[in-house]
Amino acid sequence: MKKYIRLFFITLIKTYQITISPFLGNNCRFHPTCSSYMIEAITKHGTVEGIKLGMKRISKCHPFGNKGFDPVPLSNKEKSK
Repeated sequence: MKKYIRLFFITLIKTYQITISPFLGNNCRFHPTCSSYMIEAITKHGTVEGIKLGMKRISKCHPFGNKGFDPVPLSNKEKSK
């Protein structure tokens, strides 16, 4: 069931990337973009934690915030290797 919930959110974000994002232009101040960041965060950390990380990232994406390279943090699995 978790797999399907994760797939639902990733599909939702990809739909945004294909349908809405092209009309808004390239406004993200970070690399990877906020939507790509959230997909990677959900994939690495699971749905709930990934969405939390993605929302935290989106909250930093404004004209007075930082910009530049901001990768998804390593998951606990990746840290233990």
